[in-house]
Order: sequence, then structure tokens, then C-alpha cells
Amino acid sequence: MKFRPHVSLAIATLSTVSAMSLLGSAVSLQADEPQSKSGEAAWVSLFDGKTLDGWEKVGSDGSKWEVKEGVIQGTGTPSMLVNTTGPYKNFRYRAEVKINDGGNSGLYFRTTRRPGFSDGYEAQIDSTHTDPIRTGSLYGFCHVYKQHVPPGKWFTYEVEVRDDIWRGREMTRIKITVDGNELYEYLDFDKTYGPGHFAFQQHDPGSIVEIRKAEVQPLAD
Repeated sequence: MKFRPHVSLAIATLSTVSAMSLLGSAVSLQADEPQSKSGEAAWVSLFDGKTLDGWEKVGSDGSKWEVKEGVIQGTGTPSMLVNTTGPYKNFRYRAEVKINDGGNSGLYFRTTRRPGFSDGYEAQIDSTHTDPIRTGSLYGFCHVYKQHVPPGKWFTYEVEVRDDIWRGREMTRIKITVDGNELYEYLDFDKTYGPGHFAFQQHDPGSIVEIRKAEVQPLAD
């Protein structure tokens, strides 16, 4: 992936986060969402466990996205699997993901309806790929080089995104959590990406990415 120069701020909760920068992005959310007992919107599943309904492949014909035994699997040449709902602005988004040894993928949010690899925020999925930027990184913004998840192991990826104001400046606040361990909170003063969609990346023919859960909880503006 091409690194984007910028100014940004990452508020780290672990020493493994090795980048600080400042940027910005904003997006819009859905109205009339179902409410939980706490008053927050309920979590909404984006994968029915059986089909790719609500998802669309964007990219090369040599890539393949299919459902096997309740799991979405991406293989082959580069492409993106894009969720057709949205756009979403402020939200919590979580997925249960597994990447193979040597594999590379990404969990995208606030991306376009037909994205390329540089469109939208990407939470990196990478345990042992030749690219040293590992799972937990916000690609191009805040990079993690320590392996938090070994290859071939299921883990839960969660991002919380909301437009906010910090010391009188508008920004987008992005919190990255892996298996319940909050790695850092990144403040994007450039508000780089606006309201958008979710997607998963199929990076290269040697990569096999699997997803068995993807769900979103919209947050109030």
C-alpha cells in the first residue's frame, strides 16, 4: 500500500504503537436504528452466515469470495468485498477474522461503494506477511509492528469511529481494539474520509482471509 504523508495524533495505550500523526475525515449515519435497552442502537449483523447477500466483489476476476461452513473466505488475485449498506458516519464495527501464514488483508471502513486499496480507512490484517505493518495498524496513519495475533487464529477486530471536537478543532476519532485489548485512539484532524461503507481486502494470490462475523452499532452524531 502507498503511504500517505500527513499530520496526525495517536493516543496510545500500548507501547507497541510506533506512529503519531494528525489527519481528518467525516461521515453520515443511518436514522431510526433499533435501540438496545441501554438506549444505544443495537448491533446489526452484516453477514447472515450463509450467503453473500449484502456484499459485492469489486476487483479482478481472478479473486474469489465465497461462504464455506458459515465463513466468508477470500482467495486469489486482488479485490475488495464491499458491504452494500450505508453509508455510515459514527459507529462501532467489529468482525471475527482469520488470516493465513504469509497472508495480508484489511478491514476497511468509511470507504467508497467501489473502492480500490487506497480508498477509506484500513485496519490492517497481517500476522506474517512480508509487509511488516501488522494487525492493529491503521494503514498509512498509525503503524503497529508487533504481532498481536498469530496466523491461523480467529480474533475479534473492533473499530470505533466518531466525528468530534478536540481543543476546539474538528477531527475524526478512531479507536482500534484487538481481542478486547484497546491499542490506541487516533485523532484524524484532516478528516480524511467522509461517510462510507465497510469492506474486506483480498490482497494477493498467497493470502487467504476468512470472516465469520461482521456487525455494526451506529452511534449518535
